[in-house]
Amino acid sequence: MPQTDVVLAGDLARPTRLTVADLLTWPQRRAAVSFECATSGVQHHRFTGPLLHDVLSAAKPGFDPARREDRLRFLVAVHGADGHHAVLSWAESDPDFGNAAVLLATTVDDTPLDGAGPQLVLPQDRCGARHISGIATIRVDGGYRVGA
Repeated sequence: MPQTDVVLAGDLARPTRLTVADLLTWPQRRAAVSFECATSGVQHHRFTGPLLHDVLSAAKPGFDPARREDRLRFLVAVHGADGHHAVLSWAESDPDFGNAAVLLATTVDDTPLDGAGPQLVLPQDRCGARHISGIATIRVDGGYRVGA
């Protein structure tokens, strides 16, 4: 089965490419998630994978270390191979702020996602629209500045 690469890009000191196999080397979290899907109603799934925050932190986002609040201007854009995309603020998953357990799922309902690629999972979301299957790119952007 082919490995699907996820490109980590943007304002990172260590941009990289990761596969599901790479993501399996990170501590895995489990989440039982229920969300509404516009086309098929309420869905219930079990996901396993590392925290998005941990993976992106290892890629060294370009925060200004002298300004703790600098992280608040960073956005994370997640793009699926099918064209589906979502944008999150860095603060949503940062333990100092929102601390949401956003996952880069490596399994869904105990089925490995090796060939399909990881899935973005936001357990706190009532709607499943920000769950992105087959992630192709995650881009970190620190260009947002209030009043700029």
